[in-house]
Amino acid sequence: MPYEVLARKWRPQVFQDVIGQEHVTQTLTNAIKTDRLAHAYLFSGARGVGKTSVARILAKAINCEQGEPGIPCNQCQSCVEIVDGSSVDVQEIDGASNRGIDEIRDLRENTRYMPSSSKYRIYIIDEVHMLTLPAFNALLKTLEEPPAHVKFIFATTEYHKVPMTILSRCQRFDFKRIPVAQLISQLEKIGAKEGIEISKSGLALIATEAEGSMRDAESLLDQVVSFTGQKVEDRHVTEILGIIDRDIMMGATRAIIEGSPKECLEIVDQIYNYGYDIKEFYRALMGQFRNLLISLIVPQNSMLDLSESELEEVSRLAERAGSEKLQALMNLLINREEDLRFTSHPRLILEATMIKLCHLGDFLSFGDLLDKIESLEKRLLGTLASGESPEINRLSDTSAQWVSDSQQEDHLHSKDVNENALTWDDFLTYLSSKSKVMFNILKDWHFQKLNEMTLEIAKGSQSFSSNYFEDTDKYNELSNYCRDFFKRNIKVTIVGNSQILSKTKSSASAEQRRPEAKIRSDLPSPVQDILHMFQGEIIGGSPAKRAAHDNPDALKKKQEVTE
Repeated sequence: MPYEVLARKWRPQVFQDVIGQEHVTQTLTNAIKTDRLAHAYLFSGARGVGKTSVARILAKAINCEQGEPGIPCNQCQSCVEIVDGSSVDVQEIDGASNRGIDEIRDLRENTRYMPSSSKYRIYIIDEVHMLTLPAFNALLKTLEEPPAHVKFIFATTEYHKVPMTILSRCQRFDFKRIPVAQLISQLEKIGAKEGIEISKSGLALIATEAEGSMRDAESLLDQVVSFTGQKVEDRHVTEILGIIDRDIMMGATRAIIEGSPKECLEIVDQIYNYGYDIKEFYRALMGQFRNLLISLIVPQNSMLDLSESELEEVSRLAERAGSEKLQALMNLLINREEDLRFTSHPRLILEATMIKLCHLGDFLSFGDLLDKIESLEKRLLGTLASGESPEINRLSDTSAQWVSDSQQEDHLHSKDVNENALTWDDFLTYLSSKSKVMFNILKDWHFQKLNEMTLEIAKGSQSFSSNYFEDTDKYNELSNYCRDFFKRNIKVTIVGNSQILSKTKSSASAEQRRPEAKIRSDLPSPVQDILHMFQGEIIGGSPAKRAAHDNPDALKKKQEVTE
């Protein structure tokens, strides 16, 4: 007797055997029991989730001669013929091979004839979306008013390609992807019946790789057993199916979060030598960081198909990284995916991306920076209220210069727009309760003009916050806040602040006369912005330069010796 693959041998024969589609099977069973059968059904869903199997079971159930309503006996002549594929009254048609108008015309002609030995003549059309548009049009009239003895069952993986005129004439059922837990349970049952020794972790690898498809899971198990025999080890599963080892994925995730480029390069070299697909590894890495983010946001949710030990490790790494860093890592991975997709050197792109991910933790997010500044302000103001030394007083005074004099004048000018209307100051107060980040940015910006349709504001003097609203989402969020507060649609216009630029230039020219001006001009632009923001000053240069300044005679003697 020829060998029968597991996917065919374990194909469900009754509704109760169908895994993960209870919402479909229960509805069809009730429809048969109450004699509320539709003339056409459309089953849509991913591959291998049971669409064609349910269609065959439905055909057996409504034509069965001996079984109970909704439960085919699988022993009568009608059931046996449907199982064998030899039934005259139940025809299964491949929509990809019989997609033309001529085939559909023949089908329409055959619907006129009464069933030979069964109650209904049933047509099962698989991959119905492959039919041509003329073929669909030829089917319309028959589908809308079919003979009483005819039933249609369509199956497709892409229902959106089926014309709406066809969809509106069918009862549609959406088949879900089967959860990993149910796949593992069914594979355990198959393994016990077939005498296959395999661990639950090995079955979890197969179930995850199947991506919700029962047929794929059974086929993968069959493939592994063909290589290993009846006793299967976890390492065999990863080797045969080309699945990236979970330990490697965990090691890569840990190295990125801990900021270890050396370990990342070693992992890339390891997967390259093992022959793993670089793009597949990248996809798995994105899925891994997605798991970390979900475990941090909804720790009790069942969206993660991981073992208990893996879930503990994922939760620990997620807590260590934090949501801000995980979002930044995810954004970088998403943005770099296109580079990896079209490159001829995927290993180079992967190495560069992972090194970048390792160093991403060296930079604070903008929100974190503002939170730290706000916390520093509160501590300084609290120290000032409790009484402190003159040095602390001076520091508190400089940090209080967050709003410039010109900004205060602009705020006063904003009151003149309309004495009875809402003002810019009122909007800032409202914004402080909605978004601390936007409030901390805009309080350093400058009000220009406000009328019925337009709000015009000028950027502040800090370069690291001047481009904040260039992000479309942030700009739209600000516009929404304006609309909610002023109770009308207002266009927010952001302009450069020439007044601030001129003041900066004049202050810069004045600073050229100060001793530390040269040192300050050598600093990077962001450092200069921070010094300007906190009214800071350069105490001195490097130790060598300070020594030369304090003892010029020693420096002169050293130069003479060198010469």
